Amino acid sequence: MRILHTMLRVGNLERSIRFYTDVLGMQILRRKDYPEGKFTLAFVGYQSETEGTVLELTHNWETDHYDLGTGFGHIAIEVDNAYEACEKVRNLGGRVTREAGPMKHGATVIAFIEDPDGYKIEFIQKKTA
Repeated sequence: MRILHTMLRVGNLERSIRFYTDVLGMQILRRKDYPEGKFTLAFVGYQSETEGTVLELTHNWETDHYDLGTGFGHIAIEVDNAYEACEKVRNLGGRVTREAGPMKHGATVIAFIEDPDGYKIEFIQKKTA
């Protein structure tokens, strides 16, 4: 068994695809419209779906935003350098909500950003040997 994907409902699919591809460097793996259901699914990730876990971006055509609620936490992405990753996000117009630095009560370097819909993404810096 393995985790295949995490689904996020997005208000503007093109904006979200631009964020995940241009800002975070993912690739569009597949995309399909479902006219009878009035929704589109787009799968993005760093690897093919057969090799790793990906994100499913679901756009319901008649919904332009969602209340995120309090149950969802964040998506975590490993980065070589969290400080540089934050700077790249900022330079591309993204929002950094917690600057890179050691986590509370630990030494792991983390940072948090938000996607265009407000979903939190944690950068976790690779540990050096």
